[in-house]
Amino acid sequence: MIKKILGGLLGVVILGAIGLWAFWPKGLVVNGPLLDFLTGRQAETPTADVMRDRFKLPEGFRIGIFASGINNARTLAVTATGDVLVTSMRPGEIVLLHRDENGDGAADGRNVIASGLDWPHSVALHGGYLYVAETTQIVRGLFDAETRELGALEPVFGGMPPGGNHRTRSIGFDPYGAMYVTVGSSCNVCIEEEPYRATMLKMNADGTDMQTYATGLRNSVGFDWRPETGGLYATDNGRDLLGDDTPHCELNLVQEGSDYGWPWAYDDQQPDPDFGTSNPEKVAASKPLLHGFGAHTAPLGIRFFDPDTAPAGYAGAALVALHGSWNRSELAGYKVVSVHFDGDTVQQRDFLTGFELDEDVIGRPVEMAFGPDGAIYISDDYAGVVYKVGFGDIAVPGFSVEEKQVTDPLADLDAMTIAELSATGVGLYGEYGCASCHDPEAAAEGVQVKELQALASRYSIDDLKGLFAAPPGPMPAFEFSDMEAQALAVYLLSEFGN
Repeated sequence: MIKKILGGLLGVVILGAIGLWAFWPKGLVVNGPLLDFLTGRQAETPTADVMRDRFKLPEGFRIGIFASGINNARTLAVTATGDVLVTSMRPGEIVLLHRDENGDGAADGRNVIASGLDWPHSVALHGGYLYVAETTQIVRGLFDAETRELGALEPVFGGMPPGGNHRTRSIGFDPYGAMYVTVGSSCNVCIEEEPYRATMLKMNADGTDMQTYATGLRNSVGFDWRPETGGLYATDNGRDLLGDDTPHCELNLVQEGSDYGWPWAYDDQQPDPDFGTSNPEKVAASKPLLHGFGAHTAPLGIRFFDPDTAPAGYAGAALVALHGSWNRSELAGYKVVSVHFDGDTVQQRDFLTGFELDEDVIGRPVEMAFGPDGAIYISDDYAGVVYKVGFGDIAVPGFSVEEKQVTDPLADLDAMTIAELSATGVGLYGEYGCASCHDPEAAAEGVQVKELQALASRYSIDDLKGLFAAPPGPMPAFEFSDMEAQALAVYLLSEFGN
């Protein structure tokens, strides 16, 4: 009997392999953790050694784990009290991560504030409510940030199509209080019968007065408004099965009534081979992409920096999470990039890399959110982690105050070197008017003074040099040479160290 069962199973496997070979779509290349994504398997939480060896950030930034063990952690929202909300999509839960109050940089606790939800992907806070985007509906409940309590959830907008290739829904509110919802396509490329598919919808906060805001968006998972201009920018995932390098995944400036091409066109009005060549009028009417992230990089969340807390060089810029490819012979994406705007030109730079190294994947970034102090939170649905990226004096796990108190930051310098560097540093301190923000006697009336105290317990020389390179708002940025930065750091640590 056992032999018959095993023989039958072997026959099924062989027939399945033959069928897969016979019907394998042309151009379909599978590479990356696709099977883990389909089954929901989570990667291991990165250790401190792995993070140190793998993750790379611009100078002045550092990263640690704010919270781990969050199954399929997707989108984020920061509450008025600094707690972090994260959707645990596959289990159908909303997890509230308690703000760091003990100074170690990590979440002080957590609790599940909603459960039993249908694929909850996106959350938003607006008008005293917490909004949750499920696959077929948007629900909301009264939320008290102080008590961390969520009231009963009630439907606000329904009727969105279930299933299909793209079943996540994203929500956001513009500065005037209108709610926007994106609904992805049901397929790789096809003519949709369901009117909500591949669109961005706009409606009132209570779900009334719904209208289709934009079309031709195959799967726009992330969108945000640029503070300086009010422009609405959205990421979009390009189609598969056209090779390793075609088409781009997109960044679009979304305007009301515009069509962004899918399924007729891609990139800069390039006709799609399935539907575009026979519909040239649709191709011509499509809106070209603003910026291309490369094929199959899978851009998801996009968040613009808050101008009041952005580090130097990032005011006006946004972060984009590239979730990573599966339909490409060589992996692409698997990182967080920054996008910088200069008129109609968009420049892309690496921000956080190391999720993928030599085809080995340890994580897949999904979305970013910013704390009231400027801290950057990044969700990773593959490792089930929310990372915290800090700069300046923002506490980050693994870089705690207690660890830095055990050593003297000037211990490696002799007294003469400290004196020489401090002499240069005090000159820079005066030349750049540092006292006007840090000395109560020198500050102008109305200026909020941040006195410099106990710096040696919180900073090393390299920490301060990094802070100068990427200062938190409203601290101004100065173009110090490495020698000048070294001298100013030594002066500050010797003068204000204790």
